[in-house]
Amino acid sequence: MNKKKITIALLDMYDGVPNQGMRCIIDIINRFNPLVSFKIYDVRGKCELPEIDQYDIYISTGGPGNPLIGDGAWDTKYYAFIDALTKWNLENPVKKHVLFICHSFQMACKHFGLAEITKRNDTSFGVMTIHKTKEGQTDPLFEGLSDPFYAIDSRDYQVVQPNLSVFKKKGAKIISLEKIRDHVQYERAIMAVRFTDYFVGTQFHPEADPISFVSHLRNKEAKEKIKEMKGKRKFRNMLEDLLDDDKIYRTNETLIPNFLRAAINDLMKTKKMMSN
Repeated sequence: MNKKKITIALLDMYDGVPNQGMRCIIDIINRFNPLVSFKIYDVRGKCELPEIDQYDIYISTGGPGNPLIGDGAWDTKYYAFIDALTKWNLENPVKKHVLFICHSFQMACKHFGLAEITKRNDTSFGVMTIHKTKEGQTDPLFEGLSDPFYAIDSRDYQVVQPNLSVFKKKGAKIISLEKIRDHVQYERAIMAVRFTDYFVGTQFHPEADPISFVSHLRNKEAKEKIKEMKGKRKFRNMLEDLLDDDKIYRTNETLIPNFLRAAINDLMKTKKMMSN
């Protein structure tokens, strides 16, 4: 790995399940060439995790399955890795920056004791409105996004029932929530958390682009399942949302780039100060 560049470790949590998420994330990372280089680690499939001192930035992906269940090997190693990154940032001036996405976000919320992880009454899937909290209005992750903004959501589980005393103790902040659903008596799920100045996570998929979603819909079985789940009218509305330049395109072009720009700027600034 070329240490003259900012180095990124991409933690693959998909467990070998075919997906478009990895392609989307790699596409976004490549927008920052030649400043950065990256390497993929198969966390769940091969129990791979990088050496902490070899990378500056970490992106931990979404993935299938129950976030409360591992095999006792990769999940134990993953949680220890998060703890090691946390310890590093307490002890070193050059910080490690981490973005947790979907499955990884749920695992991080569980690990830090911030909230409960529960199974949803039904699957959330499609284009969703995401609402910023008061803290989210000024969070750099969301700079350039409207309120509400739009994102691809795909989950059977949810982060709910925040332990506000733990949030306060750790200095963590809820920065976005799902839409209010007046017709059902369900608690609003937490959609993004600023864990620390350097760790942040989203329940939704900020990497998703319309191309990846349309590719998924070309699978006839998947298409019919979504139509059955959402109904024909909502399905058509979802397709219109995918083509709107101010919706999924905007989130894809904004959120992870915001994370990477902030991390790169912080790393370059700190390293420059240390070299003077």
